Amino acid sequence: MNFSQLNRPQFIQQLAETEYDLLVIGGGITGCGIALDAALRGIKVALIEKNDFGFGTSSRSTKLIHGGLRYLKQMEIKLVKDVGRERAIVYRNARHVVIPEKMLLPIVKNGSLGKQSSSLGLFVYDVLAGVKSAERRRMLSKEETLAAEPLLTENDLIGGGLYYEYRTDDSRLVIELGKSAFEEGAVLLNYCSADSFIKDKEGKVTGVNALDTIGKNTIAIRAKKVVNAAGPWVDELRKEDNSLKGKRLQLTKGVHIVFPYSKLPLKQAAYFDVGDGRMIFAIPRNGITYVGTTDTVYNQDINRPRTSKADVEYILAATNKIFPKAKLTQADIESSWAGLRPLIHEDGKSPSELSRKDEIIISDSGLISIAGGKLTGFRLMAEKVVDIVARTLVLKKNACLTANYRLSGGKFESEEDVTNSFNQLKAIGKEYNTVRLETLFQRYGSNLKQLLENAAAFPSHAADERLWLGELKYVIDNEMVYTPEDFFIRRSGNVFFNRPASAAYIATANKILADTFKWTESEQQQHLETVKAEFEELVTFQ
Repeated sequence: MNFSQLNRPQFIQQLAETEYDLLVIGGGITGCGIALDAALRGIKVALIEKNDFGFGTSSRSTKLIHGGLRYLKQMEIKLVKDVGRERAIVYRNARHVVIPEKMLLPIVKNGSLGKQSSSLGLFVYDVLAGVKSAERRRMLSKEETLAAEPLLTENDLIGGGLYYEYRTDDSRLVIELGKSAFEEGAVLLNYCSADSFIKDKEGKVTGVNALDTIGKNTIAIRAKKVVNAAGPWVDELRKEDNSLKGKRLQLTKGVHIVFPYSKLPLKQAAYFDVGDGRMIFAIPRNGITYVGTTDTVYNQDINRPRTSKADVEYILAATNKIFPKAKLTQADIESSWAGLRPLIHEDGKSPSELSRKDEIIISDSGLISIAGGKLTGFRLMAEKVVDIVARTLVLKKNACLTANYRLSGGKFESEEDVTNSFNQLKAIGKEYNTVRLETLFQRYGSNLKQLLENAAAFPSHAADERLWLGELKYVIDNEMVYTPEDFFIRRSGNVFFNRPASAAYIATANKILADTFKWTESEQQQHLETVKAEFEELVTFQ
């Protein structure tokens, strides 16, 4: 059975008729990571997500698998060590969607990092993260730094450092985790919200009453253990459980804005000083360069964080200061995104000072909640949660098995395997643009073969359109897509990285989805208006 909405009735029946060892609420990076870890240990696991997989924080990060260099300044040594070493594990397990990225750290006068502290910090970072010799830091003179990036300001520049991080597509990583968990026996359902908890006479959580928001049916899902991995919504579920006491979340907003590469043609990614004690990234990829992020307290609608005019002005000012030759304006912005960090509140600390460490909270009802943490550390977070669950179950496999588990599309053992796989797929799709194929390979890995087979079914269409249609069919058949936003935002990322070209396919994609899922004319029109509004919202700032 495919991981497709076309099989939704069967998934709902399974959820209604089975008592699970573990039910996970939340289909972001943490929830899907927990589902995979549990499934690999033989735990009978289900996961529900009230929106789409990766809807919240997990599709709106800086899209880096990185160790958090700046956390060294806050002396969070263990955090840097843990997530630094996780970079290599995530890369090994998902080589198609995790790409080594050379990073330039410009050192400027009166910056938060001086030349000596930068050199020492990058050295310690390499040691803690276990960075391989070929990717260890190299310090540069002012002249060498300008040669590495000619767009940099010359006035305040002292020198620089070159080091490596890993670029990813966060929502692609989420869906590859979810697909892998499904392949290992987990049941995962998006557009299914946890409306209330089911409790026994002692007040212990034994499941949830869930709403299928597509079919409008209520499902009673029974489980021995329930994990709350709802990201920014964690405290809402704790409130429903009557256990919102003690530690609580502090949501902070992070914004990124996207420029055409021609407007900010960086030679490599950069991590630069803003001047207020913060640092932000500028990352070129696939014909664009995106810059971010901000870090501000957020107390508005969790479901719809927006990029404000103040956010844009802040990022533009910082970017033009370090890259003055670019002369960027709001008119140059091609797209944007805003996401929320579910951090643990600490009295007296600013958003940037809050720890990125994860926290597990177990309520009197037995509800296990996890919050905080970083994208890079999702596997370790999942391991800790599943260890707690596993202690209450009789298992054949007690040990975590995810450290060496290759995700869907990324079952490669070496960089050579990746190259060979892409070359084989390039030969199959020789009529298509190589850069376009490479972009698709970095989304789907070896599963690109199925996408190309789908594209061949549209011989009368132009080559690029065949790929779009083949991609849409692939995600409908294999990745639980239901709405146009699922496709354009979270499966392909095209609304962020290829927004102008993607707009031409909105109506076609909506019609295909409408025909596939038998929408009424009213539903079809509503979905079309929603996705058009989403496209427009990303370049509308108030």
